[in-house]
Parts: sequence; structure tokens; C-alpha cells
Amino acid sequence: MELPARKSGGMVTSYIFSSTGGWKRQTLTVLAALAVAGGLAIADTKPNTIGLKPQAIAISVRALEGFDKEHPDKRRFGRLEWRGGLVLSSSSANFGGWSGLRMSPSGDRLIAVSDAGTWLTASIEYQNGRPTGLKSARIGPLLATSKGALFRPRDRDAEGIAIVEGTLEKGTALIAFEQHDRIGRFAIGGSGVAAPVGYLTIPPEMKRVRSNDGFEAITVLRGGPLKGALVGFAERLLPGEVHHSGWIWQKDVPKRTWLTDIDGFDLTDAASLPDGSLLFLERRFRWSEGVKMRIRRVPAGEVKPGSIMKGEVLIEADLNFEIDNMEGIGVHTSASGETILTLISDDNFNPLLQRTILLQFALAATANSDNPVQNEARK
Repeated sequence: MELPARKSGGMVTSYIFSSTGGWKRQTLTVLAALAVAGGLAIADTKPNTIGLKPQAIAISVRALEGFDKEHPDKRRFGRLEWRGGLVLSSSSANFGGWSGLRMSPSGDRLIAVSDAGTWLTASIEYQNGRPTGLKSARIGPLLATSKGALFRPRDRDAEGIAIVEGTLEKGTALIAFEQHDRIGRFAIGGSGVAAPVGYLTIPPEMKRVRSNDGFEAITVLRGGPLKGALVGFAERLLPGEVHHSGWIWQKDVPKRTWLTDIDGFDLTDAASLPDGSLLFLERRFRWSEGVKMRIRRVPAGEVKPGSIMKGEVLIEADLNFEIDNMEGIGVHTSASGETILTLISDDNFNPLLQRTILLQFALAATANSDNPVQNEARK
């Protein structure tokens, strides 16, 4: 989903002419605001995928020097250790808008879905544990149950994907859509993502959700007492509620759960760790500060119907770091046994002002003081 528009009279001008010491930070804020405006301006001109057929796609990459723009050699950020990042681009007009991501268990493959109604599969190349490129990439359209095209843009707004069974090469995925809120069951095979074979029961609370605030974060629990259950959350707070609304599907019945709101961040994706704990990817935009992202971990013991989950913040980052509109998160285990988090951004099909970036971090066993937001030594 594109970032929300928020007005702030005179804010851009006052920040442009701020003191020299704050010039770089405020310039980044203005650029972020312009990116949002550009993203919203083209929201109705996303590529039309009606005639798209599954096909190979060439993806170019540019390696990021580091995560901290001012200190590219820094590797530790809160509970996460930097492993590498890529800026992705393609000459294809259908490339972009990636909002949901899943990784193969070993991290050698990925699958992503976009809010323009497309899927992407690719293999990831590594060198000494750092991602270096994507190869064998394919792109195609998400289809209707009739096996035909999704004709209305509101029907194509895919925001999340979860693997229910099998692999990324041959398995079953659940894909969540917002605007026309629904979660469909799709087969994955050698030709990509097939037409859905059906849809899950949708919670009655979703009837109160505004069109762009619906299903955004879904995952299947990989461990714990509820192993195999689907967890899904709305992007923004439901009207009249103070916590983020989610549901846990048990025997196809969605049961309510919640995640505490911290500072007005939106939820953009979720992923499960092998022990059944949850990772939530969060994002916030303000004209006065630009875009921020956060990752929160919720222990498995908090993941149950009726629970108000809180968890711990693993990392929080702003535009001093290599982030964009971060919307997808996936998890895999490296050959050395590390738990690796992979993030991908939604560029709103606006390559002039935004980027599709892929970031990887290792989840460290213990925290330290080198958090990009909390570390006071950075000020």
C-alpha cells in the first residue's frame, strides 16, 4: 500500500531553511515527503496486469555499502546484525509495489506479491553470507477463481503472503488482499502462482475497516501450541480501537487478538520464527520526519486468541538509514545456523523518488546499545 498523505502547513519550508547542523536530516525528510506525494499521485496508474502472462524478468542490483548512511561500517543495530542489502530495479513496468514476502527455509529463493496484483519468484545469490544478486526471476499476475484476470484495481491489491504447506516451488500459499479484503488459497508450481481455489472466512470486524486499512500482515505459525494456524492483522487501527486488530484462524474460525500500538506505527507484514514467536514489520510516515520503520518480536507465549500482545522492539530506523517504504518481511536459516530476516520495500511504482530495496539482518541472541534510534551517542 502507498504511504498515507498527511498535511502540515509550512512544515516543508521551515525544514528546508533549518540550521546547517540539521540540513542533511531535514533534506531527507523533504525528499521523503515528495516521495509520498509522488506515490499518491500515481496510485491510480499502477500497471494494468490484465494482459500480463507469467514470464522471465531481468532484475538489476546495486549493493548497499552499509545500513547506517553516516557510518557504513557499523554492523550492529539493537538485536540485529547487518548482513547486506541490494537496490533492485528492472526495465519492466510491472516491477515494483512489493508488499508481501516469503523466503525458502535456506534463503536461496523468495516469493513476493505486489499491490498491483502480481507475484515475483527469484533465486538469491550470496557471497560470504551477503546477498549479491537475483537470478532466474519470473513475474506473473494473480488471478480470479475463474482463472481469468482480476479486472478491478481494488481486487488486485495484494499485501501479504504466507506458505501453508510445501515449498516455494510446489506448495500452497495464502495471499491477503486489502481494499476488497479477503484471503485466498493459491497453489504454487513450476508456472508460478495459480488461480485461487477458495477463500477463508473473513472476520466480521473487517466490515468496519476503511478501504486502504485492511489486511496487510499475515503469517502461518511455525511452532508453539498453535503451530500451523494463520495469523492476520489489519494495517491500521480499526475505528474506535486503541490496539492493532488481528485474528488467529483455528479450524477456519477467526478469533480476535491484538497488538499494542506504539507511537502510531502501521503494521505492514508479519513472519513467524520456528519457535512460534512473531515478527511484526511496522512503518510510520510524518511530513515532519519522513518515513520510519520498526521490527517487533512477540514471544510465542503471547500469541493466542484474546491476547493483547506487546513484544520487544528489535530495531527502529529513520531516513538516516537505508530504508524506504518497508512492507515485506521473511525469515530463513542460514547455512551457519543464523536466523536471517529479509525485508523488501514498496516503491509505489515511483522509481524517481523511491526505491525497491532488499535488506538482510541476522537476529542476534542478545541486545546491545547500538540501536539506531535509542542510542543517545548518535546525537
